[in-house]
Amino acid sequence: MAGKTRDFRGKTAFITGGTNGIGFGIARAFAMAGIDLVLSYRKEQDREDAARWLADNGVPPARYVPLDVTDRARFAEVAAEVGKVHILVNNAGVSVFGPTDEASYADYDWIMGVNFGGVVNGLVSFLPGMKAHGEGGHVVNVASMAAYLSGPQAGIYTASKFAVRGLTESLRYNLAPHGIGVSLMCPGLTRTNAWTSALKRPEDFADSGFAPADANELEQFGTAFELGMDPLEVGRKTLDGIIENRGLILTHGEFAQDFEEIFRTLIEALPNEPVPEGRLHIERLRREANRAAAQGQLIGLSDLT
Repeated sequence: MAGKTRDFRGKTAFITGGTNGIGFGIARAFAMAGIDLVLSYRKEQDREDAARWLADNGVPPARYVPLDVTDRARFAEVAAEVGKVHILVNNAGVSVFGPTDEASYADYDWIMGVNFGGVVNGLVSFLPGMKAHGEGGHVVNVASMAAYLSGPQAGIYTASKFAVRGLTESLRYNLAPHGIGVSLMCPGLTRTNAWTSALKRPEDFADSGFAPADANELEQFGTAFELGMDPLEVGRKTLDGIIENRGLILTHGEFAQDFEEIFRTLIEALPNEPVPEGRLHIERLRREANRAAAQGQLIGLSDLT
């Protein structure tokens, strides 16, 4: 959790979308570290496959709860049912792409509702209990490298991941005084079936501005995912990040060129001109407050002026 430890006996993790893909990669790494698992799922086949893997590998069985992460009432029920949780992993998401300028309200509502709203629902449902039990803990919000890298086919998806990034970075300051660490986990290309999301569009969001999903085109897109990292490796790196209480967990190493370009663009966009002392003073206070918050100090508005 918020301190460095590898002893997870008696600790429970709740993982949304925890029976397949990256979620199950994280679940497997946690299980092998001795963490008790509660996994949410949508498909019965995924639940059965997950249970079989855990049994075949000699780790204790998980508890499973059916959950649509956009269903706030059900989320509240689940939080009450599962009891004490020490590690919350908000992982469930959809990968849906299309030209942003053609998107409908339904496209925004579906993608943002799952990818950002699902994280919000997990936090609102589980944080009160995590703070109340007083045993510390950790929150991992799974985003994507799209939290830093944008592209022409991923406008809403990117917006959802940027939102998760901003929320997570701020939340880390809020939860430090409670002994709860917070990490933003941004995986790159991973061997999953995330590309099938567009084929599972709920009827309530059928009025899309994007062209109908073409199964053959999506299958070709899916071949890229076959080159991705093993989800278990992503899970192990996530666990290491929790142990080290890292605010940012990057699992893939192939993005140095992108980050260098982002850094250059930001620095070059800053006006090269004198800055009034008053503004400099306010920014110094902001930095000092952030450093204090990261060390566990409660920060109020009065600390910023």
